[in-house]
Amino acid sequence: MTSIEDVPGSALKTFRFSDVDEFRSAIRGLNFEFTPFVRKISAEQTILSLPGCDVNLTRVFPRVVDAQLVGDCTAIGFTMDDLDVPVRFNGSQRARPVVVIGSGGASYTTVEEVQRQIASVVFRPEVTDRGWPPAHANFKIFEVSEVGLQRLRSVVREVLAEASGPGQSAELPLTGAAMKESLLGAVDEVFETVVSARWTLGPNDGRSFRIFQEIHALLSEDLSQPIYSDEIARRLGLSVRTMHDVVRRYRGMSLHRYLRLRRLWLVRQRLLARADSVKAVALAYGFWHLSDFSRSYRDQFGETPSQTLLRGRGSHTQIG
Repeated sequence: MTSIEDVPGSALKTFRFSDVDEFRSAIRGLNFEFTPFVRKISAEQTILSLPGCDVNLTRVFPRVVDAQLVGDCTAIGFTMDDLDVPVRFNGSQRARPVVVIGSGGASYTTVEEVQRQIASVVFRPEVTDRGWPPAHANFKIFEVSEVGLQRLRSVVREVLAEASGPGQSAELPLTGAAMKESLLGAVDEVFETVVSARWTLGPNDGRSFRIFQEIHALLSEDLSQPIYSDEIARRLGLSVRTMHDVVRRYRGMSLHRYLRLRRLWLVRQRLLARADSVKAVALAYGFWHLSDFSRSYRDQFGETPSQTLLRGRGSHTQIG
């Protein structure tokens, strides 16, 4: 279920989500795929559209994310909290003040183990004249000073607070350009505080990221068919050890665990779409041990596969 908080005359909207599929369809500016780690989600997204840029503040749930930025824009991302559990970004995980940047077509992958609050500022068209680090193939991550990051966070909070007041929609043509300029300046300042850190070489390595993307693409082709590790390695020209190491680095889990999690969520989507039977779907996605499948499904989603199937049929009946 989605709820929308819309202050009359305000220039921004806040969306709240308890349904994973509604949240998936609400993401803008990204080709976006994710696998949740939790049974039920509680997410909130605040969006402010300014002339030439969007500001997004999102409270997210534990999940794996794969995303690609749309064309002709530059995105800046950073956390708005200081939790002890860092985000695994492009295969590396450090509890340091960081900022990520990507330009049109750039991709990234994250593993977010706990609920986080994340901000992004997306500038359109692509920013090319301010000396920011180039990042077209994959997003880059940079360690920055604590002062620089806090300054950027502060500007985002101030812009959102100012835009939330009544009557701001009418004033946006006058104030929006100035807000964008403040955001641009804050990003300029944070990149001036970049700390030289060897750990960022890994997540910024385009070759390693491309290997992961090739593995991910192959695993996403058809998870309903049995795919074994030696076959994947042979098709990609890798050793099995290299393949397992890459998956663990970028996913923070074994290949077997990740595939099982992905299959469970694919089964759920099929059940909600009025599948013929639980057994048929389970077998189609490689779950031959049906009692083990039912137990895993219930542990993951807090309901049995049959209950999901009934909910799917009920929702389609109401719509139709």
